[in-house]
Amino acid sequence: MLLLLFFIPLVAGDYPFRNISLPWVDRVNDLVGRLTLDEIILQMSRGGEGAQAGPAPAIPRLGIKPYSWDTECLRGDVGAGDATSFPQAIGLGASFSPDLIFRVAQATGEEVRAKYNNYTRYGTYGDRKGISCFSPVINIARDPRWGRNQETYGEDPYLSGVFASNFVKGLQGSDPRYVRANAGCKHFDVYGGPENIPVSRFSFDAKVSEADWHTTFLPAFRFCVMAGTYSIMCSFNRINGVPACANQKLLTDILRTEWGFKGYVVSDEGAVEIIANQHYFNNTVDAAASCVKAGLNLELTYHDDHPVFFAIDDAVKQGKLTEDEVRTRVMELFNVRMRLGEFDPPEMNQYTKLNMSVVQGEAHRNLSVEAAMKTFVLLKNQNVLPLNPSSYKNVSVVGPMANNTYQLFGDYAPTMNLEYTTNPLQGIKYLWSTVRYGAGCTDNNCTQYNSQEVQTVATGSDLIFACLGTGQELESEGNDRANLDLPGLQLQLLQDAVTFGQASGAKVILLLFNAGPLNITWAVESPNVQVIMELFFPAQATGEALRRVLLAEGPNSVPAGRLPVTWPLYINSLPQMTDYSMNGRTYRYATYPVLFPFGYGLSYTSFSYDLLECPTQVTAGDNITCSVSLTNRGSFDADEVIQVYISWAMVPVAVPQLQLVAFNRVFAPRGVQTHWNFTISAEAMAVWTDEDGWIVEPTVVSLWVGGQQPNAKPAIESNVISVRFTINGQKVLGPY
Repeated sequence: MLLLLFFIPLVAGDYPFRNISLPWVDRVNDLVGRLTLDEIILQMSRGGEGAQAGPAPAIPRLGIKPYSWDTECLRGDVGAGDATSFPQAIGLGASFSPDLIFRVAQATGEEVRAKYNNYTRYGTYGDRKGISCFSPVINIARDPRWGRNQETYGEDPYLSGVFASNFVKGLQGSDPRYVRANAGCKHFDVYGGPENIPVSRFSFDAKVSEADWHTTFLPAFRFCVMAGTYSIMCSFNRINGVPACANQKLLTDILRTEWGFKGYVVSDEGAVEIIANQHYFNNTVDAAASCVKAGLNLELTYHDDHPVFFAIDDAVKQGKLTEDEVRTRVMELFNVRMRLGEFDPPEMNQYTKLNMSVVQGEAHRNLSVEAAMKTFVLLKNQNVLPLNPSSYKNVSVVGPMANNTYQLFGDYAPTMNLEYTTNPLQGIKYLWSTVRYGAGCTDNNCTQYNSQEVQTVATGSDLIFACLGTGQELESEGNDRANLDLPGLQLQLLQDAVTFGQASGAKVILLLFNAGPLNITWAVESPNVQVIMELFFPAQATGEALRRVLLAEGPNSVPAGRLPVTWPLYINSLPQMTDYSMNGRTYRYATYPVLFPFGYGLSYTSFSYDLLECPTQVTAGDNITCSVSLTNRGSFDADEVIQVYISWAMVPVAVPQLQLVAFNRVFAPRGVQTHWNFTISAEAMAVWTDEDGWIVEPTVVSLWVGGQQPNAKPAIESNVISVRFTINGQKVLGPY
């Protein structure tokens, strides 16, 4: 890890860019106006990590210090020493809780800023030591085999957009003048696999229709911009032949002109080099010029001592760029640094007061437990959970994920701190004085399987926990899955555990630790596997959160999570990974049989919905506000995830067969009727046309409210209720 120590004497406030009474734009103009072209090029070229790629260098003559742009903040401060680790993003998506993602991002922002304050106090700069985050990841999990599904919030653009918005607001803070840490939504755009199967992401060209682009791949990023993100990261891939980081339609026409984005665009690591090296352009001069003209501000390189952006100088000399164009791009970088408070007296900025006491502080550790519990999705429960520990005397734990602590964190996780980390085996051992354990496999690949170990552990058991899954060693950045099967001989391990436990009448609880769907059809259909629970990658609080949920002990311990992706029944139902048509993908367009639908998840209690009230008529272009009541009819106080879907009766263009338009996670005490008001925006009712953009068409809209999709198979116990309303007239909202 690169560490740079700089002790630059503070410059007196005689430069206008340090004059706090001036407008931001005047201060930025003054600062950039004092830079030479060579200085500007260095600022735009040093966005990466490593001794050559970053940080952006100091400018001593102006008292400007180095700045590190490469901070990862997906669910905790990554790669920068100790930090509270929250569940992986796909699990947070399963929480269906905008409030939770806001608070996780807020806690992350506090720790990132606190460590930045500490680093800069001692003049330390370098990798992962800034407050500009490459987070959140809001790509769509359109294919269950994609290795990076775990970093996303799932397959639905509306769900992803709401989460993106809350992440941005939570991370950046609400101070009217300063930003705590700035968000950077990625990867823009049409990026959702492949990583390496069947081809490399570095050479992939995503062929996408205008309709799919605007209805699936762009919406979450627009949510991000509307929430005020200061950064967007462009992706490796090409879009209809044009590299994303040199794509003027994407970075200027859509992002800046249509959406009004005022921040900076950073390339994914090495993306600009890929543009140059794979001969989309014949030389680095054209590559640099095209990226800057398209709207790219900052190059993130692979430890490169001669980044492509060094060719900006020649591009200006050859007339392929003007110096004004280059200065505009660096202004957008320094505008963010201004808003982060770098050039103001520290005492003016409330965020400079954050100190290291917040890192792994009690409040954040408690939040990590709460977050983990809220991510768990109960997929099957034959009256076994919640457990009464005294009912079971002989308990065993098998499987490669039971004691595999590192693999519980997922990709892009903060540094593991064992002092605050518990794994499934530890959580289960807390409930019984004696627990037999055998992994059965040497690792998650499970190509070396020890059946005798499983037999020894499982025989004579009353209760067997099977901890199976993938971990980041099997699905991660750069690593797709060829299929959805349990890895290696994990299914055999599960079947053996069931067989060896049958003689003693053992109950079997299958705990899954993965991101993308798994083929667990055998376990779903087997009466001898009584419980299946999806835990994703819960990170440091895994064991403690599991213990509480198994017992239904305390607040948030009754499962309410919902699957944020569809689990297909057959892999041959899926289109090829390289096919970017949304036809046949996700709950919005697929008609194939599913193992579990998007939005599915069981509870220890049951809910009844009634009193759905909506206007029967709405004028095109207006929002519509409705209300619904639900009653917890079970014996546990619990959260419930309310889901609102619509479908269009008849419109002149192809539309999703079903679309999520509102949702929330609400607390519902047992025996109490809970009321919830919700609004469906005019934008949610609009359909995309290639000619006029978004249009609200005159039609009849069906609306469903419940704890699941309408007509879901399999379905949970609670009901789904519906109404219809008519849209009168037509309203053209235009392209966005």
